[in-house]
Amino acid sequence: MIAVASLVLLLVQGISTFILLSRLIKGATRSAPLEYVEFESDMLAKVSVIIPTLNERDRIEPCLIGLGKQGNEVREVLFIDSHSQDGTIELINEYIQKDPRFHLLHDQPLPPDWVGRPWALHSGFLETDTESKWILGIDADTMPQKGLIASMLKTAELEKYDLLSLAPRFILEEPGEWLLQPALLVTLLYRCNLAGVSSYNYPSEAMANGQCFLCKRQILEDLGGYQIAAGSFCDDVTLARYAASKGYKVGFLDGSSLLHVRMYNGFKDTWSGWGRSIDLKDATSTVELWANTFLLILVQALPLSLLLFSTLAIFSGYSFLSLKLLWLLNLFLVLVRFALLLPIYSSYLHKSKPSELLFWLSPLLDPLAVLRIVLSATSKPKQWRGRVY
Repeated sequence: MIAVASLVLLLVQGISTFILLSRLIKGATRSAPLEYVEFESDMLAKVSVIIPTLNERDRIEPCLIGLGKQGNEVREVLFIDSHSQDGTIELINEYIQKDPRFHLLHDQPLPPDWVGRPWALHSGFLETDTESKWILGIDADTMPQKGLIASMLKTAELEKYDLLSLAPRFILEEPGEWLLQPALLVTLLYRCNLAGVSSYNYPSEAMANGQCFLCKRQILEDLGGYQIAAGSFCDDVTLARYAASKGYKVGFLDGSSLLHVRMYNGFKDTWSGWGRSIDLKDATSTVELWANTFLLILVQALPLSLLLFSTLAIFSGYSFLSLKLLWLLNLFLVLVRFALLLPIYSSYLHKSKPSELLFWLSPLLDPLAVLRIVLSATSKPKQWRGRVY
């Protein structure tokens, strides 16, 4: 029985490992992180910025400060508020007095088939100045660093991207975040292209991050704004993959030095918040969704347990070749997983706090992270950013 089980596991894990390595090896040729760029005269007033807001008072101020530091490439900054009740409007109005580019608008009631975020972005897009050549959607919990928008604009125009989004540098504080969030992030690395890997064979492989998403105005007009992602809880990836299917060039780069973000507070908030959309089911076919989920189970959730199991079996006297090979394969997968901590280390802002040491133990929570993907893949979010669906 053990011989048969070990042989079957060896075969399916072996195939999954090959698929995983074919994805990870692309990272060896990925582009360098975006670097700071000063405003240049040919960038003047090319970008309209849209920020959806709904009860963001406690976290939006770093975003307001960061946007105020951007150069004259920014024509306007539109805050599309969904009738916040926590002081968000009052705080935005304070900054409107300091920067004439800032404007506050309110979206209309949410239509039945829309999710709040793409609706706010779509509403904002319709209000942008038609002279702007680019539209940039930014989340309220981001912390844009000086030169962010100029850097994105220059890169997009030089590399001829039609859509360009950035992977940020995450800010974690509590111990539970340092354990869970990196494990959840690796579920993305195992399924999708790494930031900086600009080539993909199929549109379904295109990746994006809506926290900082730049798109040509003409492209959005051709795509009908954000309507294609109206009901999507991962509207960024949905829009990017649809655009890729239409032949537009989609880029996803490392923006860790120019974009910081504090997404969630604590283990519970990370589990419920990020876990709702990280499965990417709204941008993925059912077959691909479950193929990737099965792959995660085999190469991320199970290796440590199977390594321990096969070690105990071998020491108990079982000497099947398939069992020994299974032990070697899972040792390799565990080593790969811990080795991945090195390249993703720079994806986090480090403040030399004791809790940060838990980052190095985050692979121990891989089974829980994969469980979150399974739970998310089998359900539809009922609440999101203060809205009930």
